[in-house]
Amino acid sequence: MLGRVMEKSQDSIETEEGQGAGHEAEGIGLPATAGATLRAGREGLGLSLDALSAHTRIPVRHLQTIEAGHFDELPSRAYALGFARTYARAVGVDENGVVDLVREEMELAGPRNSAMGQGMEPGDPAKLPSNGLAWFGGGAALILTLGVISFASTYYQAGVGPESLLVQQEAEREAEALAAASAAAQKPFDAQTAPPPEGQVIFTALEDGVWVRFYEEGGERLFEAQMASGDTFELPREATEPRINTGRPDAFAITVGGLEVPKLADEPVTMGGTPISAAALLARDAAAPTS
Repeated sequence: MLGRVMEKSQDSIETEEGQGAGHEAEGIGLPATAGATLRAGREGLGLSLDALSAHTRIPVRHLQTIEAGHFDELPSRAYALGFARTYARAVGVDENGVVDLVREEMELAGPRNSAMGQGMEPGDPAKLPSNGLAWFGGGAALILTLGVISFASTYYQAGVGPESLLVQQEAEREAEALAAASAAAQKPFDAQTAPPPEGQVIFTALEDGVWVRFYEEGGERLFEAQMASGDTFELPREATEPRINTGRPDAFAITVGGLEVPKLADEPVTMGGTPISAAALLARDAAAPTS
């Protein structure tokens, strides 16, 4: 009798061990998360978070949040997708694949967080409200909900159909464009391509309220305004000896043919009559000291 019991116990132990091994096997080969993929790309290039932040203009705290997969802690869904795309582009990772992973992780995190927030453990029945109070509270909540729905449908005259989806997609594209425009470069770190000498010159404001005047030699004004963060100005290719006048040359990122060139200055300084043609900017780049 004792022998049969021991034999049965041994069989149970072996069964449990086999199940445990099965679970471990199931854990092998799980798909990488977006954060892990991006971090691997960064570490593969030997980059620190500080270096990546300086390159992409994305704060270090947001980069850490992305690598941890805590996309709900970013300002919005649009910024999560935009920052992830810029991160992937900077380290040479498939940006579309990373964005798809981010979307999937946010979709999975949404229902899970909702379920956790609604979870409730049984309590002391004596502490529960009476049936009358519960019915009254339920009725009040129902009336309030119906009122909110009625107000929203009347005020906005829109649901959550295709139009709302288009608005969300447009917001995502705007955030992605802003994140890409504010990046110090739009190529991976190992890119060695030189800007073309006749490439399109684009100035991108990195801060709000930056006044600037672009004009041709002789005084012909091309553009003058206070630019907001993310605003761009494309220098006309036919402009004759274009110049710039501003007190914040440090607040503009400059690209020639899609590739970044050094800023006109690293700190606020009054600048007037400075040549900004593609050739002039590339000459400044070539004359800049190398570390």
